[in-house]
Amino acid sequence: MIAPRAVLVHRRSELDLLLERHSTRGQAEFFLRSRGRDLQPVQDRHDALHEALRQVEAGIPGGWRRASVERADLPRLRFDPEDVVVAVGQDGLVANVAKYLDGQPVIGVDPEPGLNPGVLVRHSAAVSGDLLGRVTVGRARIEQRTMVEAVLDDGQRLRALNELYLGDAGHQSARYRLRGERQSSSGILVGTGTGSTGWCASLARDRAQVPELPGPLDESLAWFVREAWPSPFTGTTQTQGSLARGDVLPVVAEADLVVFGDGLESDRLQVGWGQQIEVRTASQHLSVVV
Repeated sequence: MIAPRAVLVHRRSELDLLLERHSTRGQAEFFLRSRGRDLQPVQDRHDALHEALRQVEAGIPGGWRRASVERADLPRLRFDPEDVVVAVGQDGLVANVAKYLDGQPVIGVDPEPGLNPGVLVRHSAAVSGDLLGRVTVGRARIEQRTMVEAVLDDGQRLRALNELYLGDAGHQSARYRLRGERQSSSGILVGTGTGSTGWCASLARDRAQVPELPGPLDESLAWFVREAWPSPFTGTTQTQGSLARGDVLPVVAEADLVVFGDGLESDRLQVGWGQQIEVRTASQHLSVVV
């Protein structure tokens, strides 16, 4: 029997990024001070992250395998069926790892309780060891979060937890046919209940009449066309709606487009002229330990 593997997922801290750019702590401190900022809060957040990572590492049960990966390296890591993922950071980090999983449970750890919404990172580092043990014996409470999926006509597919964006790579005018209507817009957004408090919510607030946004555990999706342009050749009658499980939103590209999810633009699908895309509720769910 293969021992479980705890996979720690985290992002580089602001301090790490500053040191990469400015080489030394002194230069980083001067850069911030010249702009009216103090390095100490940055240092405090760095210390909180690394203390949380230390506590999680210490709580991994004996005999378990372990791995650690930064967010930028997620596309290069192969997740195994027996993995248990521990995401240490903000809620968005759980969304970033979700697309690479297929049922593996995720424990969200908040290194700075009270500063993050804590929708997906609900736990402190101190209880992570107990939660890892509960997962392996089937005593952890799991919440199944709906995901959204785009499938190209050549078989390529991409999943996301919050939302998928389909549009121009430079966020300029995207040209396509949506449900048969030719459109030119700033792109299409299709979101889940988890994503309904984010990008989709901001689009919904700008419209007089909108479809009801799905709840956190609903199986439905909401979709919006951003800034559809009316012209003699492009229409604006199909700009928003809902998708129940089993429904499909069909799109045919009439220019080179991209599809990416949850803000990870570097990990995306390239869509060529004439290709067909179907957006729908994914068959896989994200398993979040609550």
